[in-house]
Amino acid sequence: MGTENTSAPPRAQSAPADNPTRTRRHGGGIVHENTRHTTRFVVIGNHLVQHKELSLLAIGLSCHLQSLPAGAGADIKSLAARFPEGPTRIAAALRELEAHGYLRRERHRTETGRIVTRTVSCNQPHADRRREPADTGCPPAKRTPPPQRRTVQKALPAVPQPSSTAPALFQTALDLLADMRRRDARLLLSATDTAHLVPGVAAWLERDVTPGAVRHALTAGLPDEPLHRPAALLAHRLVAQLPPPPPFRAPAGPPPPRYEVRNCDGCDRGFRAPETEDRCRDCRAASHP
Repeated sequence: MGTENTSAPPRAQSAPADNPTRTRRHGGGIVHENTRHTTRFVVIGNHLVQHKELSLLAIGLSCHLQSLPAGAGADIKSLAARFPEGPTRIAAALRELEAHGYLRRERHRTETGRIVTRTVSCNQPHADRRREPADTGCPPAKRTPPPQRRTVQKALPAVPQPSSTAPALFQTALDLLADMRRRDARLLLSATDTAHLVPGVAAWLERDVTPGAVRHALTAGLPDEPLHRPAALLAHRLVAQLPPPPPFRAPAGPPPPRYEVRNCDGCDRGFRAPETEDRCRDCRAASHP
């Protein structure tokens, strides 16, 4: 009874962190109670929910984004209104997902020329490359990036051409384009882009559109995002919103002749008439009843 067992541990020891099987062998750990979903569910890969580098907020946010229907709001403002974490933490989580390939943000131009940002949620990052084994889950921390393709900038869209070649018309168009950067710093145009757009602005001006109206049509409703290529946006608007020609106006005839005042030979009253007339209208009417 009084013999002490020196080999017994003084207290129970927890399973080491690097040996999770010991916890399962002793009956501890998580137990799943699953019910099969038949509606309103989304499939999430273990490579995401067991990712070793993503934060818990980023993992949960990616799961939420994958469950949203197409077209739902996924910007920072919409997500901050939905969750209590706030825009700063949500923005940081979105950057994590972008860095690991679970999120892309793409800019697209609408039919009206407006540029919008589209959020793409990827349930399988790098799906176009070799997939990872099913039991390893998350993609490798470091991956050799693909070779960067050299992009060639597309030519600007064609703009309307004026029928007039008056220097004053083109100078007014040039001054209008050069002044737009004072109203919006994003509309700073290069000399090459300005030369391309000048004929299009001149085509508007010769259609009886005032410079102020042209400026409003080109700058109203610009997107809040940075303009990747403002000259392309302006060229699109010059074509898409070109007003019709002004209504036809018959040329005005010459003004009626203005004769000198002379005195009537019949009544000595002053009247205007050609030199061939020596009597006023009343005297002529009296002599020819």
